Amino acid sequence: MNDRYQTPLAERYASKEMQYIFSPDKKFRTWRRLWIALAESEKELGLNITDEQIAELKAHQDDINYEDAKKREAEVRHDVMSHVYAYGLQCPKAKGIIHLGATSCYVGDNTDIIIMTEGLQLVRKKLINVIAELSKFAGKYRALPTLAFTHFQPAQPTTVGKRATLWINELMLDLEDLDHVISTMKLLGSKGTTGTQASFLELFEGDHAKIRKLDSLIAEKMGFRECFPVSGQTYSRKVDTRVLNVLAGVAASAHKFSNDIRLLQHLKEIEEPFEKSQIGSSAMAYKRNPMRSERIASLANYVMADVMNPAITSATQWFERTLDDSANKRISVPEAFLAVDGILDLYMNVVDGLVVYDKVITKHLMAELPFMATENIMMDAVKAGGDRQELHERIRELSMKAGARVKQEGLDNNLLELIAADPMFGVTLEELQAKLDPSKYTGRAKEQVDEYLAEVVQPVLDSNADALGMTATINV
Repeated sequence: MNDRYQTPLAERYASKEMQYIFSPDKKFRTWRRLWIALAESEKELGLNITDEQIAELKAHQDDINYEDAKKREAEVRHDVMSHVYAYGLQCPKAKGIIHLGATSCYVGDNTDIIIMTEGLQLVRKKLINVIAELSKFAGKYRALPTLAFTHFQPAQPTTVGKRATLWINELMLDLEDLDHVISTMKLLGSKGTTGTQASFLELFEGDHAKIRKLDSLIAEKMGFRECFPVSGQTYSRKVDTRVLNVLAGVAASAHKFSNDIRLLQHLKEIEEPFEKSQIGSSAMAYKRNPMRSERIASLANYVMADVMNPAITSATQWFERTLDDSANKRISVPEAFLAVDGILDLYMNVVDGLVVYDKVITKHLMAELPFMATENIMMDAVKAGGDRQELHERIRELSMKAGARVKQEGLDNNLLELIAADPMFGVTLEELQAKLDPSKYTGRAKEQVDEYLAEVVQPVLDSNADALGMTATINV
């Protein structure tokens, strides 16, 4: 198959589980489940359908005769009716009641909803496992002081664990959004050609109560609470927009994480996993490129851009339906799921193998800490009788002098020596150095990690214990 295009999402990035959810086999098996649910529900509501017919349908639910369907589709150019025909060949007694009263969207759209829901549930499991792995990392490094940045400029210290809680928090927001979307997924049901259920009204001789019951029976049999109360021929394509929006949210959170890891790897403070035989560069053998994090960012960009596809499709549907959604949906929706699936496997893989270089972290922090300690130094001098404004101006001058020495001459930060030599502060170098305990400058970072993990994250992990334990397999 090297002579034709193959999607990298399947070949390189997505798991077998997610690929199967969006596979033709999954789709056509679901079609048959839906035809069985329709026949069962119609029988329960009084139509002349026998147990023998339904048993015949169930006996051939999974042994799909694909070749018969392909031959028929080549003749009639209609995928649904080709599979109705193929199913009928296997089920001669039930042939006449397959797809009874339904239009193509009965199997097509209901299957799309079912598949997207299962895809969201797999994304949810992987998201929870990434949160769990990040929580271990945050707990382990809860108290390790590190230089924090605003505008990527040195700011007040934080801890490595506290920074990790920022990554977790974004994923927790994604989980909330994901749970909301999953909880609101509904089937199309059996709405007919323009959503009026006219064909079913004819079948059930004008019995509106039975038609209302038909939708609820189908939903129950397919594992859903309900169907959309109104629709055109299709479910509203706004549903696809909602689904891809939540996937894009996961992608955005992963992208932010990958950016931070790439910056930290540049600083040589934290490094993503790098295998023994891995090659970082074809030209520079010494390089250890953060290719996993880069791949996360690349796939995330794709997903965030892909959101535009269902949004445009939703906005441009005409009246009860047009068919200009079909080709777009076949590409944009599955590929968003496959990309996010790959992103989360990469995310898990990176977090699981992160290497923390605590000595480098401490070195960088200590090089900047004298600047950050000046507020406390100034307050002590004020307590000793100094003028706050004069002290502030003097520290500003000394800081600029020390900063110039670091940046222009490449020498160590000597701010503490300059302050100790200045009689305005009345403090020795030893006393100043005693103030440079990094833990004194991290505020409540350690406590925030403990509280956040115990009060916010752990209850979620406890309530989803059955989802934990997934491992990520990626193509390096």
